[in-house]
Amino acid sequence: MAAMSAAIADVVAHALRTLPPETRGRFLRDLMATAAAGLTALEGEQASSEAVYRLGDAVVGCGPVDPA
Repeated sequence: MAAMSAAIADVVAHALRTLPPETRGRFLRDLMATAAAGLTALEGEQASSEAVYRLGDAVVGCGPVDPA
């Protein structure tokens, strides 16, 4: 499982390096939406909702980002 996670991280990192900066946010939003949809199909709406909720909670915990 760890090797698969590392491989996925490599694919995402490569995409982020090669995409124009203005499209990277959209790419990540689409990736998260696709992952949530896949999780819903595999484990059901409740499991997917919980994962998305935890992700949102983690983001809020990070605080605001200074765009400068």
